[in-house]
Amino acid sequence: QVQLIESGGGLVQAGGSLRLSCAASGRTYAMGWFRQAPGKEREFVAAISRSSASTYYADSVKDRFTISRDNAQNTVYLQMNSLKPEDTARYYCAASMWVGVPKKLDEYNYWGQGTQVTVSS
Repeated sequence: QVQLIESGGGLVQAGGSLRLSCAASGRTYAMGWFRQAPGKEREFVAAISRSSASTYYADSVKDRFTISRDNAQNTVYLQMNSLKPEDTARYYCAASMWVGVPKKLDEYNYWGQGTQVTVSS
């Protein structure tokens, strides 16, 4: 069983930056970030393979967000720049036992409780 704890969320003005962190209690393979806005389905944001050799981003965040990981610390990060009001959501960290860079919710085995990101206009 892997436990995931997210941190780093908060309130920021449009154009600002935040860095989310997710600490895992054990060894993980691929890691991802998803987000869910009120009244909307949870959606994929970014994913990274265990070796960090492969990353993948949703079109809506490409060139603004960067996912990275530190395996020695069992931690994955999401650097979010040029934030927009439409980025407002609860952000969830997820861990997958799949090889590669999974992008679908059902390809992830473990989930954190989420951290709220609010971007004001």
